[in-house]
Amino acid sequence: MTPTSAALKAALLGTALTLSTAGYAQEIKIGFNGDLSASPSAQSGQAGVLGIQAAIEDINAAGGVLGRKLTLVVRDDLSQPPKSIQNMSDLIDNEKVVTVLGPTNSGNALAWKHIPNQKKNPSIGCIGSATDITKAAGGDNYMYRVSMVDRAQVAGLIAYAKNNPTTKKVGFLVETTGYGQGGLKDLQELGDAKGLKPVATEKFGVNDTDMTSQLNKMKAAGVDTVLVWAQGTPIGQLVRSMEKIDYFPVTLTSWSSDNASFFDTAGKTLAEKPIFMRTITEDRTPKQQQLYDRLAPKMASKSAFSFAAHCYDATMIAAAAIKQAGSTEGPKMREALENLQAPVEGIMKTYNKPFSATEHEALTASDYRWTHWKDGKLVSYSDDVVKALKPSDFTQ
Repeated sequence: MTPTSAALKAALLGTALTLSTAGYAQEIKIGFNGDLSASPSAQSGQAGVLGIQAAIEDINAAGGVLGRKLTLVVRDDLSQPPKSIQNMSDLIDNEKVVTVLGPTNSGNALAWKHIPNQKKNPSIGCIGSATDITKAAGGDNYMYRVSMVDRAQVAGLIAYAKNNPTTKKVGFLVETTGYGQGGLKDLQELGDAKGLKPVATEKFGVNDTDMTSQLNKMKAAGVDTVLVWAQGTPIGQLVRSMEKIDYFPVTLTSWSSDNASFFDTAGKTLAEKPIFMRTITEDRTPKQQQLYDRLAPKMASKSAFSFAAHCYDATMIAAAAIKQAGSTEGPKMREALENLQAPVEGIMKTYNKPFSATEHEALTASDYRWTHWKDGKLVSYSDDVVKALKPSDFTQ
């Protein structure tokens, strides 16, 4: 962790501690459980906490909820599933938070998603994007999300490859983490459904620095378009490995290529190779720009701003549910979340009934933007393939 990241983490945890001991007898506690220091995605967690804090400031400035102040309790899970599970129990049982936001890493959410369901405590994801996070395994489902979803992203990448007339042979490249394997499952299932069969599938470790062996196999198989599912740093190592063997197929990746860890690893020129989807580019709306200007001085990674926006909106939706329910009881909040009567003004958009009993995703593929790096900035990407894509191409 860099000194800047360490200082920011300390500030985030310190602010949360101050908020949670501020002396409000009737305070309503919201929890955050996610990585702030350990994995390549920690900067996303840091940005998410900043977004939650900003929303809480705005809500409290307007009088709070049900006449009570909101406060934030933060736990760093160090990107470790056992630690993340422990944090969930601590936040819900000991801190008595009414909802938990986060986590940074999808694998951790998949490890503890049973806890909110068992304890009837709503969890609103705003960073981790694994498809199965909000999928019910029977019984009540207290898992919600205001963020991108892997399967919707994969549908977009598959649609791009399928509709690109230059695509002849595709390959799948994924990391061996839970995140990567979840992405591979989506790639295989949607690829089969859309008639897009890979001629090669390769894997690599999240800490690998040389993927030339996997790429040489792709090259030998004639792969001209590669679909990549991994975190930012390994994708950066991947494009560096492409340079080593002078092999640059069309590279379609997960949104992790938006991370500063990817850009720093790849370097300015190679960072421009991948095409991916995310929710916010440099072409920000006025509301997005206002929040960006407010938070940018505190952010270690400006590219992680989208997570701040997602978590801001998740906090506003949680507050709206408490207000409508007239209660912080989990079952009553769940009922309100699935039938919000009033629109919720967010940073991403205005949410009109974002959730239902069967739909727990507030953002859909229509909220995503094709993106790439250009001159060190995340900007909108468009070409003839993107322009020709239709909503029906994103079916899952």
